[in-house]
Amino acid sequence: MRPSVGGGSETQAKDLCLRLLTDRARTRAELAERLAQKGYSADVTERVLDRLSEVGLIDDADFARQWVRSRHTYSGKGKRALAMELRRKGIGREDATEALAQIDVDDERQRASELVAKKLRTMSVDDRDRAARRLVSMLARRGFPQSVAFEVVKEQLDRAGAEADGMFDEP
Repeated sequence: MRPSVGGGSETQAKDLCLRLLTDRARTRAELAERLAQKGYSADVTERVLDRLSEVGLIDDADFARQWVRSRHTYSGKGKRALAMELRRKGIGREDATEALAQIDVDDERQRASELVAKKLRTMSVDDRDRAARRLVSMLARRGFPQSVAFEVVKEQLDRAGAEADGMFDEP
C-alpha cells in the first residue's frame, strides 16, 4: 500500500523503517530520505525517527564506527574515502570524527601495505616507474594519504625486487 502524497500514518512509516533496518543498519538521514521519497510528511518522519532513536534502533555514532571498521578492514578504504562515505550517508561531523579516530596512521599504513602486496602478486613490475604510478593511484582512489602511498609502494617494490633477485641465487 503506497501512502498518498503528504501522508501516510506513523505506523506505516515505522513499518517501512523496520523493513529497511532488517536488511542492514541505516543512518537517520538515509531513513528520512526514504520516507520522503515515499511521500511521508516531515512531521510523521520526525516522530517515527525520534522514536526509533529512543529505542536504540537508529544510532548514527554506532553506525559510523561499524561502517569505518568494516570498510577499512574488508574494502581497504583509507580515512579520506571513509570520511566522504560517511558524509554521503548523512553522518554528522562529530560522529564521523569519532569513528575515523579508530584508524591511526599505523593502521592505514599496514592496510595499504597489504593491498599493494596483494596487487603486486598479479602485476608485472618490469617497468618499475609504471608499476609505482599504478599502485600509488590505486591507493589514492581508495583514500589513502599520498605520503603513505609513496612510502608503502617504494617499500613493497623494493621487497619484490629483492625477492625476485633471490630467486636466481643458488642454494
